[in-house]
Parts: sequence; C-alpha cells; structure tokens
Amino acid sequence: VQLVESGGGLVQAGGSLRVSCTASGSTSSISDWGWYRQAPGNRRELVASINKGGTTNYADSVKGRFTVSIDGASNTVYLQMNSLKPEDTAVYYCYFRTFYPREYAYWGQGTQVTVSS
Repeated sequence: VQLVESGGGLVQAGGSLRVSCTASGSTSSISDWGWYRQAPGNRRELVASINKGGTTNYADSVKGRFTVSIDGASNTVYLQMNSLKPEDTAVYYCYFRTFYPREYAYWGQGTQVTVSS
C-alpha cells in the first residue's frame, strides 16, 4: 500500500484548506484512517481519526474546526481544516492502519500546511 498526499499550502489565519491522501494497492484489511501532524521541535500528534464504523476522534485543539472523512470508492481520506490558526502550522501525515494479521500502519509522505497571522 502506498499513500500519496496532496492539498497542503500557505493560507492566512481564519482560512480553510483540505488535504487528501489516496492509497494504491490492496486496502481491504484497512480499518482505521487518520492524520497526524508535527511542528518543528514538537512531537508528532494525532489530529483526527476515523474507523470503519465511522467513529471519529479529534484532538481537543481542532475540535469544531477540522473534519476527517473517507471515500472508500477512491481509497482517499480527507482532512477539511477550517478557521485555521498559526498554531496549526505543521507537516501533516496521513495513515491507513490494519489490525490483521497484526497492527501495522502505512504512512503518507507528509504535506506542509503553513498558516500566516
């Protein structure tokens, strides 16, 4: 499974961006998708996730502003980011995770999101 991200860029505070992550290869065992981010000097942190049942989970810092979704037909996971803040600036990484036959996550290459004040 290979993941390709797109959609990052530069936006002013208060603006919106949507990042996408599309998988190629066999994804039938994938049951969990999501996004992490890492800012310079910081640890990688979970931003949002969604599982096969549609349950979503968000970091407190993005609740109400970000929305994660999946399109099974195109093997794509999206992160819609609204009301962006300068502290959202980071490299965003998508993942597709399987738990069969063991837990393993595939990662995207990362896309830079920069929010100017």
